[in-house]
Amino acid sequence: MDSERQGRLDALQSDPYPHYERARGTDGLVHLPELDAWLVARDADVREVLRRPEDFSSANTLVPDVLPTPAALAVLGGGFGGRPVVLTTDGDPHQHLRAPIVRGLSPSRVAAVLPYAAERAAALVDGFAKDGRVELMSAYARRLPGEVIGRIVGLDPADVPLAVHGGHRAEELLFRPLAEAEQIAAAEDVVATQHLLDRYVRERHAEPREDLCTQLVADLASPGELTLEDRHALVSHLQNLLIAGHLTTTALIGTTVLHLLRHPDQWALLCAEPERIPAAVEEVARYDGAIQGFRRVTTRPLTLAGTELPPGAAVFVAFGSANRDGERHPRPDAFDITRPPGRHLAFGLGVHSCPGSQLAREQLRLTLQELTSRLPGLRLAEDQPVTMRPTMIHRSPQQLHLTW
Repeated sequence: MDSERQGRLDALQSDPYPHYERARGTDGLVHLPELDAWLVARDADVREVLRRPEDFSSANTLVPDVLPTPAALAVLGGGFGGRPVVLTTDGDPHQHLRAPIVRGLSPSRVAAVLPYAAERAAALVDGFAKDGRVELMSAYARRLPGEVIGRIVGLDPADVPLAVHGGHRAEELLFRPLAEAEQIAAAEDVVATQHLLDRYVRERHAEPREDLCTQLVADLASPGELTLEDRHALVSHLQNLLIAGHLTTTALIGTTVLHLLRHPDQWALLCAEPERIPAAVEEVARYDGAIQGFRRVTTRPLTLAGTELPPGAAVFVAFGSANRDGERHPRPDAFDITRPPGRHLAFGLGVHSCPGSQLAREQLRLTLQELTSRLPGLRLAEDQPVTMRPTMIHRSPQQLHLTW
């Protein structure tokens, strides 16, 4: 990707909302050259695409913005993975991959992990509560979600930092422009994580436990001996699950605290009336969701919003735009935790809706309970402007410096 197009892409991803507004006000669909895709921006159109997976395939959901260099690809060749995952499959294969995740993240499983999550949230806040200042992303937001999903999957706590680091590096490698030496270093980190996950796959196959890793192995591996192909497929699946399980919630924690503190009156209201925390979580998810959207590709000639699309046409299904559509959400650009609850699309819709949405919501609830009760004087550090990460997935502050 040339530097000029990369600059346009960064500008779009850093603040996509003006682009969304223009697209919603335009007849038909708008083609965005930065994404090389048609932008699906209106709530009704987004819902239509999500309800028609047979016409809008998920095969291109994780198409990278940046193709790694041959040297980085050679490093990746020494790892595991590269197989279809739940985000990139359709129909029966998708349901086969999704089923154990849905069971592993069931309401009862989420309830069972909440005491641990609450304990870890409190301990992380303990680590900075007396300092008067914190960079929240590194001290808290990038730690709690990894520890929680690691617990569910069955990772040893000592292995969680490597798994989390590998997830961040995979995202950097595929969605950010890096010099070749840095691409190689990122690929090495990704491969190290894959080998770690392969060890867990082999151990759980030999000695099952009561964790999600064991459930995935039991449901998805071939009967009898664990094959090399099984290992590649299971590492792909685990890697995708872990990335979705921690990067998305990390981003949501960052944007949740950011927008509440950018609206001090609403932060004060939340501190005074903590029963509003669930509504605040939903409003932030609607107002500035971590997953701005996903790609889809048409499987046949069709018409969407009056625009004729051929087979193989790439569309970007913008959840973030649908959540600012005034046809569904009155005063869509106003951040208001007192608004009546509405049906937003921050966690998707239909067969590909996020199976971990309740787990994410609970971690956000615990986070706000901790911060409002213990640090009601929180405010954004005036000497540290907030910059949003240029991405359509896992949108969040790069850093979030707070004082009290």
